Amino acid sequence: MTRSGGRKRRLHFSKIYSFSCGRASLKEEHSQIGGPGFSRVVFCNEPDSFEAGIRNYADNYVSTTKYTVATFLPKSLFEQFRRVANFYFLVTGILAFTPLAPYSAVSAIIPLIIVIGATMTKEGIEDWRRKQQDIEVNNRKVKVHKGSGEFDYTEWKNLRVGDIVRVEKDEFFPTDLLLLSSSYEDAICYVETMNLDGETNLKLKQALDVTSTLQEDTSISDFHAMVKCEDPNANLYSFLGTMDFEKQQYPLSPQQLLLRDSKLRNTDYIYGVVIFTGVDTKVIQNSTPPPSKRSRVEKKMDKIIYLLFGVLFTLSSVGSIFFGIKTKDDLNNGIMKRWYLKPDDSTVFYDPKKVPLAAIYHFLTALMLYSYLIPISLYVSIEIVKVLQSVFINQDIHMYYEEADKPAHARTSNLNEELGQVDTILSDKTGTLTCNSMEFIKCSVAGTAYGRGFTEVERSMGRRNGSPVHEALIGKDDTAPIKGFNFKDERIMFGNWVNEPHGDLIQNFFRLLAVCHTAIPEVDEVTGKVMYEAESPDEAAFVIAAREVGFEFYKRTQTSISVRELDRASGQQVDSLYTLLNVLEFNSTRKRMSVIVRNEEGKVLLLCKGADNVMFERLAKNGREFEEETKEHLNGYADAGLRTLILAYRELQEDEYTEFNAKFIKAKNSISADREALIDEVTDNVEKDLILLGATAVEDKLQNGVPDCIDKLAQAGIKIWVLTGDKMETAINIGFACSLLRQGMTQIMINLESPEIKVLEKEGDKDAITKASRARVLHHIDKGKAQLTASSGGSEAFALIIDGKSLAYALEDDIKSLFLELAMGCASVICCRSSPKQKALVTRLVKSGTGKTTLAIGDGANDVGMLQEADIGIGISGVEGMQAVMSSDIAIAQFRYLERLLLVHGHWCYRRISSMICYFFYKNITFGLAVFLYEASTTFSGQPVYNDWFLSLYNVFFSSLPVVAMGVFDQDVSARFCLKFPLLYQEGVQNVLFSWRRIIGWMLNGLTSAVIIFFFCMKALQPCAFNPDGKTAGMDILGATMYTCTVWVVNLQMALAISYFTLIQHLFIWGSITLWYLFMLAYGAMSPTLSTNAYKVFVETLAPTPSFWLITLLVPISALLPYFTYSSLRMRFFPLYHKMIQWIRYEGRSNDPEFCDMVRQRSLRPTTVGFTARLAARTNKLRR
Repeated sequence: MTRSGGRKRRLHFSKIYSFSCGRASLKEEHSQIGGPGFSRVVFCNEPDSFEAGIRNYADNYVSTTKYTVATFLPKSLFEQFRRVANFYFLVTGILAFTPLAPYSAVSAIIPLIIVIGATMTKEGIEDWRRKQQDIEVNNRKVKVHKGSGEFDYTEWKNLRVGDIVRVEKDEFFPTDLLLLSSSYEDAICYVETMNLDGETNLKLKQALDVTSTLQEDTSISDFHAMVKCEDPNANLYSFLGTMDFEKQQYPLSPQQLLLRDSKLRNTDYIYGVVIFTGVDTKVIQNSTPPPSKRSRVEKKMDKIIYLLFGVLFTLSSVGSIFFGIKTKDDLNNGIMKRWYLKPDDSTVFYDPKKVPLAAIYHFLTALMLYSYLIPISLYVSIEIVKVLQSVFINQDIHMYYEEADKPAHARTSNLNEELGQVDTILSDKTGTLTCNSMEFIKCSVAGTAYGRGFTEVERSMGRRNGSPVHEALIGKDDTAPIKGFNFKDERIMFGNWVNEPHGDLIQNFFRLLAVCHTAIPEVDEVTGKVMYEAESPDEAAFVIAAREVGFEFYKRTQTSISVRELDRASGQQVDSLYTLLNVLEFNSTRKRMSVIVRNEEGKVLLLCKGADNVMFERLAKNGREFEEETKEHLNGYADAGLRTLILAYRELQEDEYTEFNAKFIKAKNSISADREALIDEVTDNVEKDLILLGATAVEDKLQNGVPDCIDKLAQAGIKIWVLTGDKMETAINIGFACSLLRQGMTQIMINLESPEIKVLEKEGDKDAITKASRARVLHHIDKGKAQLTASSGGSEAFALIIDGKSLAYALEDDIKSLFLELAMGCASVICCRSSPKQKALVTRLVKSGTGKTTLAIGDGANDVGMLQEADIGIGISGVEGMQAVMSSDIAIAQFRYLERLLLVHGHWCYRRISSMICYFFYKNITFGLAVFLYEASTTFSGQPVYNDWFLSLYNVFFSSLPVVAMGVFDQDVSARFCLKFPLLYQEGVQNVLFSWRRIIGWMLNGLTSAVIIFFFCMKALQPCAFNPDGKTAGMDILGATMYTCTVWVVNLQMALAISYFTLIQHLFIWGSITLWYLFMLAYGAMSPTLSTNAYKVFVETLAPTPSFWLITLLVPISALLPYFTYSSLRMRFFPLYHKMIQWIRYEGRSNDPEFCDMVRQRSLRPTTVGFTARLAARTNKLRR
């Protein structure tokens, strides 16, 4: 498709940006091209050439699935049989086909097939959903050059290295591209990299001059060049290469590289050549393969299985030894002790002449017979329960985001119980904590504070303090909301500022906001409304605020800025033209931005805005009139979580400006190593003697409920880290906004901003820089640890703030343990300028170093590595891309839903799964030990006391359904109480409900029940008339009676253990017992060939006999009495936290604030972050 028509002239933005868009030169490092690590060669516009084909570069298909069609069966089977219990049942299933088996092979193998098949089906469905999302991304369309200047749409997955693509405004880049040209004449373009580094401000990229003339589709036809560059790597911020074009070689830098998953903004289109595809792209290089995650509870469950295997082998060994001794004595001088085994004419299994072999065979038989100690249905029951728990998470209306029509979505159900054990949360900032929008909300001008709005932080603190703020205090506002503007004050709005005492300063204040920026106005042709595209959201908020107050910036050229403003004298709107002389750009070192303009009166003005710590020191003596009032307002704004800037100005004399401009041009044109230092020196000399106008306060708009959520999570004892690609100042402001930081908290800063390192950087000695940087990071860590040690035992809270460069050294093998020790001693940790790889490494460090459950939460492709590395990855299904969601375990629409996900669903799932597993082991030990005790009483003959199908169906029909119902529906406390008493969450973090003490306790309960059931039934039925006919009870009657008592005991035990009954639980508990009786009737009515020794056992022998019913009444009561006694004493004297809350509810004291506070304050450590901690700190300060 050929682009027709003339090219519309666009602004040369590279001339506005004084410090950016520097051209690369062939430096020393470019000599590495062609060597190791720099071997990639790209033939531009020739993807089909022979040279391109032999290099066999990766295609552009990207996959996030765990399986493929070829690997699903072997890998999924491996996943199932790496569970030791499943492997054991596979072995016993094979042995069941031999004469050794004490039961039929069919009854042994069918349950295993059902269990494995159900789990594999679930895994397959979950991975298919991931596959569908991959297909959606890989099938996105982009225009690619087909030849002869013709462009046509193709799918992302079909792109090849060397293809030339045309990407249009607001589209994502499909691969890593080398920028050739753009819709701007000087070949610049704006790129939003939020998916990569979390930043919303736009990055400026610029192509080489030699390719900037490729202005139309047709001009691409004859373009051919060869690019030599670095091999694929994970470094987002570096790129080294050369382009051979028209027999000349040109250097390439990161300025020309457009990364996959970043977005083209404020630029109509660009042309680019594909450099890296698919797995070679930098964003994918920063990700890791989707791991097979298993919860800590499941891993511990495997250890319990190993313990039970130990018990199983011990019982089998003891029984086999005893059996061998007895078998040896069976035939002694012709006397047969166990005559019924016919030792004189026996098979090898009972042959007294082959005792060792008989004992070994008995050992194998015993392994199969006692296999019921191991719960075969445990895994599949847990899988079913987890799937149903996930359904409840997905359908929770309290986690449904109506605005975007997005519910919570549990993409895997393997980690439900992990949600109840999270010790540390590692969170992205942009798009996760914030909404990616700034709002101008307050300002201080001439010592007077303006703006009556409330921030999210102020609302949260007000609610906690019992004095909620009300918007009604500032009057009803029916006007439509304006993005970026939430300022309400009748003294300023609607032109009323002219009546203020310092109206002239207010005019200069908003005039500065309208002029001092690099934003670009766009006029809507339909409405005539002026909209703005800015490098950062806060810059856009400033020009919008100026417009709403009456200073509308509406036009920019390369040399001028036009503002429509209110004239104080006439009260009319007038157009003012400001000639743009210089732009002194903002950077993290200068922390300020200035423009020098000439107004219509011919005066040269320097307008400056910047951080308070650099601006106050630049004020003139006569410009500090309102300094104290402004500082007081700044403190209030910071406490409200607002981002602040100081505004000031000065008038330059003509000769002073002329001298400055000459020095500035000279510094910019300098080619020496200290060019930036020369520029800084020149700008420092002009940005001084300023007159203070006031301060702006912008709310980096948090998502709704973020401070509340963080406060509640902090009260639950969860540590929260923020890992962001943003600069340190931004991250700190957000820390204050969401109450991770507060006034009075000691900040431990680790960065490499020191004069010594700057000198070394100018000298270019890399080894010296590395050595000095490591030493500085170590010094900061040691100093921070000393501060923690000095304050140990005190109430002082610490926050650790570290930048990306320092983090690279802190994560080295010999330093990372010291860094983690320091970080774990701090209340808050904020890592700034973190690359995706660093985020993943920090997550790995916390996970492995603490041994506790970690949760990572993010919304962009830059968070994928972190989400996959953490024990649990939570993706925010925000407005930008689906990469984080596709790689996450659970997706939610807003950060605030994390509170309910963890404190409610997490706690419930942890408790349910833990109780399920304990109960499973209890019921199987009760069942299996009864089999063993009967074996012992029959001198280990290998004969099971129960019928084959009684054995097989115990775990399937008569005891599993109630435990599934408990795993899905049981609640120790309601959702309201989970949120009211967040400390309850610590039961999961400390693993109170799945500790070895609790597990062993349930096992001992099972042992007690088995002993009581066996001996009571044996003694009750031992030789005496069982019915009026005088018949005694045989093995069939004893087995059926013991089985009946077991079914009653385990189901009634479940009824005692449940805290929250539903109709379904009643149905399953009593239904399982009823089903047993119905089964005895139906199975006993079958022919003796099928029912064997269960033939009419219930109808003819058990049901007519009163003693059977008496036994089934007294034995369950006796078996449950020990548990009932223990739990009653525990509740009375040593209640767990959830039991205390249940008692509050039972006594009706849930609305008694003093009693609830007493229970709530049983904290293991004081809360140090969140607005609750901020309020407590302020209260303590007032008391002192």
